[in-house]
Amino acid sequence: MTKTAEPTAGKWGDLRLRLISAAVMAVVAGIDIWLGGPWFLALLALISAGMVWEAARLGGALSGPLRDVALPIAGGAAVGAGAWIGVPVGFALLGLVAGAVWALAARLKHRLAFYAFFCMIAALALYGIRDMFGIVVLVWVIGVVIASDVMGYFAGRVFGGPKFWPKVSPKKTWSGTVAGWVGAALLGWVLNAKLVAGGLDLPISLVLFSVILAFAAQIGDIVESALKRKAGIKDSSSLIPGHGGVLDRFDGMIGAALVFFPVLFVAGLMG
Repeated sequence: MTKTAEPTAGKWGDLRLRLISAAVMAVVAGIDIWLGGPWFLALLALISAGMVWEAARLGGALSGPLRDVALPIAGGAAVGAGAWIGVPVGFALLGLVAGAVWALAARLKHRLAFYAFFCMIAALALYGIRDMFGIVVLVWVIGVVIASDVMGYFAGRVFGGPKFWPKVSPKKTWSGTVAGWVGAALLGWVLNAKLVAGGLDLPISLVLFSVILAFAAQIGDIVESALKRKAGIKDSSSLIPGHGGVLDRFDGMIGAALVFFPVLFVAGLMG
């Protein structure tokens, strides 16, 4: 009996802590998303500060005031300033922070500098979605990422099966990947009428768009997993109990945010 219970406990042992942390994050994020404007931007700046700090940590940057204080403050400030200044100056500020990650890192310097840069771009993209399309569209994008992650988490543990990309992400299975697409498609189908009634006019089916965002989120997860494997680190940090670090929790959101506007642009050209 004991031998049978141990694998089950190991498989689901982190679920309770994950749920508690997720609930706290949902409340905090929900309030800031609802308030929008500078409140939401402040949240994104805080997340960006954590992401660039973890990027430097993945690069083996030495602990100290530069990595642990100056860099995260610069990352958060660059995102906050970038949202108000816009391009190209705003992007230049992000580039300076990415350059600091490159300078501090001892390994994977170029990869992590680019990664930090696009993490901050993703934060600005989320701010742009809230600002340009409203709260409902942003909640849909976030919901797609969460649905994909949750469906993949449970399907992967229940059904298992062949690995999606074992050399990069040994835990990700095809069953979990496909379940994530299904979950995203269902959410898009459920919210389609509400979004259209709210005035959203997309040049692409919302169900298809949801699946594309889910796939982008999964690629975001894989990219972060690849960087961690190259760095020889299991979690980007331990900032979020049950989830690891900020990058571990928001890697999928990074992927989805980065493709949102390009997909709209390409779909518009094709339409």
